[in-house]
Amino acid sequence: MTQLYLIRHGIAVERENDMDDKARPLTEIGREKTLKVAQRLRAMGINFDLILTSSLVRARQTAEILQTVGLSDKLEEFSFLAPGGDIDSWADWWANSHYNKPESCLALVGHQPDLGDWAEILVWGNNYGKLVVKKAGIIGINLPDQVTPIGQGELFLLTSPKWLI
Repeated sequence: MTQLYLIRHGIAVERENDMDDKARPLTEIGREKTLKVAQRLRAMGINFDLILTSSLVRARQTAEILQTVGLSDKLEEFSFLAPGGDIDSWADWWANSHYNKPESCLALVGHQPDLGDWAEILVWGNNYGKLVVKKAGIIGINLPDQVTPIGQGELFLLTSPKWLI
């Protein structure tokens, strides 16, 4: 099975009237908390084959922190992780990638409510709008090999950062 970690970006600066939402960076507290979460994951022996991230600044910064602590040496932007992204496009990418194999471990860094919705779709096949990923929080899902991941995932982790740091 592939292990998939859905990781929400850390705490970002508040949206202001003249600020482009895509450009909002992590706050200093957001960086510190995200770094502690990343270090804890590293101490647990987690290593991602690939980190895919939304292109929005706060998600990209979160992904870079994960990479900096040694959780992966591969980081790529993935357009479908932007707010409102399409899980079916990601599922098609995954099904046809060399990461769809036993023992793969992937991280997707994105936004709420999308990550919570994606988790529900991967586990139950439908979006119920009930799972919430806190900032710098994580959902872990085991995906079956060689079949569609929609409705076939097994939830193994749902945690806010306070349980990791």
